Amino acid sequence: MRNRNTKIQQELAAITGESHVLTNDDLTAAYLKERRGRFDSETMCVVLPASVEEVSEIVRLCRKRNQPIVPQGGNTGVCGGAVSNAESVIVNLQRLNRIRSVDQTGYTMEVESGCILADLQFAAIDNDLYLPLSLGAEGSCQIGGNLSTNAGGVNVLRYGNTRDLVLGLEVVLPDGNVWNGLNSLRKNNTGYDLKNIFIGAEGTLGIITAAVLKLFPRPVNRSTVMIAIESVPDALELFSRTRKETSDFASSFELMSRVCVESAFRHIPECSDFFPGRVYPWYVLLELGDSTDGGISQQLNERFLERAFEDGIILDAVLAQNENQSMQMWRLREAIVECQNYEGKSIKNDVSVPLSNIAEFIDRTISSAESMIPGVRSFAYGHIGDGNIHFNLSQPENMDGDAFFDQWYAVTDEVHEIADSLGGSFSAEHGIGLLKTRDMTRYKSTVELDIMKSIKSALDPDNIMNPGKVLPSGLCD
Repeated sequence: MRNRNTKIQQELAAITGESHVLTNDDLTAAYLKERRGRFDSETMCVVLPASVEEVSEIVRLCRKRNQPIVPQGGNTGVCGGAVSNAESVIVNLQRLNRIRSVDQTGYTMEVESGCILADLQFAAIDNDLYLPLSLGAEGSCQIGGNLSTNAGGVNVLRYGNTRDLVLGLEVVLPDGNVWNGLNSLRKNNTGYDLKNIFIGAEGTLGIITAAVLKLFPRPVNRSTVMIAIESVPDALELFSRTRKETSDFASSFELMSRVCVESAFRHIPECSDFFPGRVYPWYVLLELGDSTDGGISQQLNERFLERAFEDGIILDAVLAQNENQSMQMWRLREAIVECQNYEGKSIKNDVSVPLSNIAEFIDRTISSAESMIPGVRSFAYGHIGDGNIHFNLSQPENMDGDAFFDQWYAVTDEVHEIADSLGGSFSAEHGIGLLKTRDMTRYKSTVELDIMKSIKSALDPDNIMNPGKVLPSGLCD
């Protein structure tokens, strides 16, 4: 096996150059870190191609050698989708990082998969345009990974998931052939929409190497407000009113419990309490944006807030007076993810339910979790505008972290059962990876699994593309 591995490494080096095939443990370590520490990762080597042609040659070689491939972007996923084993080759796309073109007339951008998301956001702004995809890992995640997991983020309410921001793709198929679907057409009704087969497939059907993304007018006016409310039903009523009374200008509507913000205050020094001395059960971070000369979003927000106060839906509110205060409000929201690292180990859930069932979902999951693990701390927050709730649990202070992690599947099974009973999904925006393959069998119908198996078998009959991810073990054998 060692001789075989060495031979494949040499063949890969002939494609990319020796310096771009990493075998030394010190060099490969960064590509093997799994963000949540749930999985161990190893690799035969890490390959860093610099072009779609090199990716094609790598895939052809690996198929010929029946060599498993793990496509990898910024390695910021949270479901183990980029985890590798000792017999697999990691193909990391960080060197495919060119912005090929920006079309200011057509509001599009053609980019390679290794581009960092934040860099694309800045490039859009430089062209007086806007790329709305925004999430916590945007400073290190790559657009290829965002495409492969159909990432969500804080602007889904107005602009949609990653899938909704894509016009065309370039993909290296499991046989090494390249599908060039890089068109920028808004209407293209010519048969199956092939790009949607690969978006959200997590590298199991091919390697996305480039994409044409939709851009939008840059919001030059931003109106951000931190709102205190009494209950989740009040948040839902507020959301409904937001849509009706602000002409759907809202881009973000984020829900946070008191437990969440208290933890942020406790562990993240730069987080500000916008209601000092006053404790409220729930908070909403609302943002509207527009590109008009008059700044209509600010006017809409002010009138809307006044009416909500008068009707008793809002307990308190602070409207950001400048960009710095808006950034402080968003820092608090982003810190909720970070601060959980200081609370001990965390069992994380990423679910979605119909908006009308969010309040019941949160009530039932908090009650169930506290019954199953006394002393557990429930972090309920998320993108309430699209029904996506992150329900995370931090270990009790009197419980060992490993013992707490032993409860992972029991707790997540209960959370997923509640979400499913309310018409929801066990994965809203994080994907499946390795972590949730067992849930695919539990919640996907036989018909759905058979369709996915058929697609996988047709495109990747040798099962070399990210084997073991998304589809349950055994379906692809």
